[in-house]
Amino acid sequence: MSLEHSEAVLNEKDQMEVEMEDIFEEPVMDIDGCDARNPLAVSDYVEDLYAYYRKMESSSCVSPDYIEQQFDINEKMRAILIDWLIEVHHKFELREETLFLTVNLIDRFLAKQSVVRKKLQLVGLVAMLLACKYEEVSVPVVDDLIFISDKAYTRKEVLEMERLMLNTLQFNMSAPTPYVFVKRFLKAAQSDGKLELLSFFLIELCLVEYEMLKFPPSFMAAAAVYAAQCTLYGFKQWTKTCEWHTSYLEDQLLEASRLIVSFHQKAATGKLTGVHRKYNTSKFGYAAKCEPAIFLIGTQH
Repeated sequence: MSLEHSEAVLNEKDQMEVEMEDIFEEPVMDIDGCDARNPLAVSDYVEDLYAYYRKMESSSCVSPDYIEQQFDINEKMRAILIDWLIEVHHKFELREETLFLTVNLIDRFLAKQSVVRKKLQLVGLVAMLLACKYEEVSVPVVDDLIFISDKAYTRKEVLEMERLMLNTLQFNMSAPTPYVFVKRFLKAAQSDGKLELLSFFLIELCLVEYEMLKFPPSFMAAAAVYAAQCTLYGFKQWTKTCEWHTSYLEDQLLEASRLIVSFHQKAATGKLTGVHRKYNTSKFGYAAKCEPAIFLIGTQH
């Protein structure tokens, strides 16, 4: 066989392999087609909604070192507050959206307003009150919040803090939190109930951790879903559909996912175990009992 003929055969073979790769390339699934008849899914413009959320999420973020500007509180106190609020939120049986908005309001307020430590719990209660007014149908009354704080504050103090918080935030209560993204990303991941509960367990662990503020809400949501997938199923679950709807590649999510797995490892120990206790119940499918994806931490790319 001549050299020219051999090269021609090899070139033809390479071309066939490229064409075969194109044929078997993983498709991006239409995750909204099944909701075409559901008006609540707004499938006609859901992509536009999420494009807007991605555009606006930066405005809802705070500096990841804002706590350094506070003279009387630190990140540990913030963690204690949010862990407690997660329990309060669970006790009142509030919507998931309310919890994520509560944490967002706390961070945005503290990034602009200095607070003494004895008023920090009041900030948390008022943030939850405002989030309830924004997200809930039935809102806890002020006296309920005073009672849950062991009557540490008066009704007048609650209303004064509410006024201060609203003015500081310029009445901007609308913010794309990790919640709105995780719901969409779970749909892209074709999640079942187990994956959904584990993803929310992991992302609520993130709410407590101050260091996670360095990640945008959409990124944190994607990393939590990816970490949950790794926990339940192992690697190679991040599909083209997940990439398309999150705009994040698997390699981009590894650093944050490793952090999330480390939070999962210590969730049942230490003083801040509110999230673990919540998700270690039948109502939440005992999601906290899942073994952490330790192999993810040791993986280097």
